[in-house]
Amino acid sequence: MADISAHGNVTPQAVDVSELPPLGDEWRTENPYRGDETAIKVGDSAYNQNCARCHGLEVISGGITPDLRKLNDPDEFFDAAEADEWFMTRIRKGAVIDGRVYMPPFEGILSQEAMWAIRSYIDTRNFEE
Repeated sequence: MADISAHGNVTPQAVDVSELPPLGDEWRTENPYRGDETAIKVGDSAYNQNCARCHGLEVISGGITPDLRKLNDPDEFFDAAEADEWFMTRIRKGAVIDGRVYMPPFEGILSQEAMWAIRSYIDTRNFEE
């Protein structure tokens, strides 16, 4: 397991994806679970265990980390496919700026199914200013 303790001392929590259809080894470019109630339920739990500490409860950022609800804002992203691409790149590879870990990489820690389930949950959270 990769060490991601540099980011808020968060220990990744396992995500039970046994109720979701398996996606195989090839990484998807668009969310195959969009709108799926089971995926949203799994993603809600996975988000709260693995993401909420930094990105905020119910996906409402406190202002330090990106507000992930903006993934659903048409003024931010051209379409859902573009937002999916940004999300998957960031969750898989993380983000390091000036040598500081701003987002740890979760590839190899969370499964593709878990990542897309989290994205499905984020889809349910609308950004309202």
